[in-house]
Amino acid sequence: MTSAIQAELVNGPFGDPALVLDLAFERRALLFDIGDVAALGTRKLLRVSDVFVSHAHMDHFAGFDRMLRVRLGRDASVALWGPPGFTDRVEAKLGAYTWNVIGGYATEFVVTVHEVGLGWSLRTARFGSRSAFAREPLGERSLPAGELCRTPGYTVRAAFLDHRTPCLAFCLVEADHINIWKPRLEALGLPTGPWLTELRRAIREGAPAETPIKARWRDRDGAREREFTVAELVRDVVELTPGQRIAYATDATMTEENAARIVALARDADLLFIEAAFLEADRDHALRKAHMTAAFAGRVAATSGARRAVPFHFSTRYLGGGHRLAAEFEAARAAAMGWQPPSGALSSVPIRDDNRTDA
Repeated sequence: MTSAIQAELVNGPFGDPALVLDLAFERRALLFDIGDVAALGTRKLLRVSDVFVSHAHMDHFAGFDRMLRVRLGRDASVALWGPPGFTDRVEAKLGAYTWNVIGGYATEFVVTVHEVGLGWSLRTARFGSRSAFAREPLGERSLPAGELCRTPGYTVRAAFLDHRTPCLAFCLVEADHINIWKPRLEALGLPTGPWLTELRRAIREGAPAETPIKARWRDRDGAREREFTVAELVRDVVELTPGQRIAYATDATMTEENAARIVALARDADLLFIEAAFLEADRDHALRKAHMTAAFAGRVAATSGARRAVPFHFSTRYLGGGHRLAAEFEAARAAAMGWQPPSGALSSVPIRDDNRTDA
């Protein structure tokens, strides 16, 4: 599948988790987790519009300081998304610095924080440089279960995992690709041009079938115009193909509930990034650390039906031996095509929050 989305683990399988999704069609990028991002580079870091943080352990969140430093004094605001208690943690980071000289900057840098509640509520706050990053609550609203945000180009979905603290897994669902068939345009006597941008926008925004679209152009006879409905053009010159699905799941205890949540989120994904922290021989250690073994992750990946799966977040105890984790993951995935976690109303299964700060 051809896609304008480029996915890259910033630090490889052993380094801090940070998955950058470069959205060429949006002229921006997203980050799933923001551990050490020094390797990302300033130019690409400035492209990031949204950071989706699974949880606030240091290796998943320490890179926020780097992003803050790069963006101060620029017109490059950013939105952060995270689990319960996340706003307090962002506020604590911002409150650790002295901001006595930034009020006169020509541009204001704004951090917008979206905190996702276990019941799929969304609490939003604003932190602006002109107010020395004082918290400004922007209210709370309900979310469609599992859906964090929707744009014309993509939707980001999420699931809560248990890591002895609520931990979010994410899935980017790209909108359908809108392909314009030039030979069919020519058969209708229509040129390409800016009017096709209007057509694409109408399709992405779900405009009613009868919405008029005017094709305007100039030729040797002067200005020309023809009007069609969206439905007519979709029928005659457009082909819609499914966009890409990229899922990301890390830091989860090896439970059937976690497995089922990952499977549901990543169902039929084109690409699944999933943690495989420990070898099966170290299963007891993995359970103590609330992480997955490579074998467990391989079975989860197989059950999701993901077309391609990338194991990552390897424990540094295996430095120089990452191939062992990768091999165990692939062997388990290949052997597990028939494995199924128990089905059921998993939304009723509570997730323990040992660090919960909200009442």
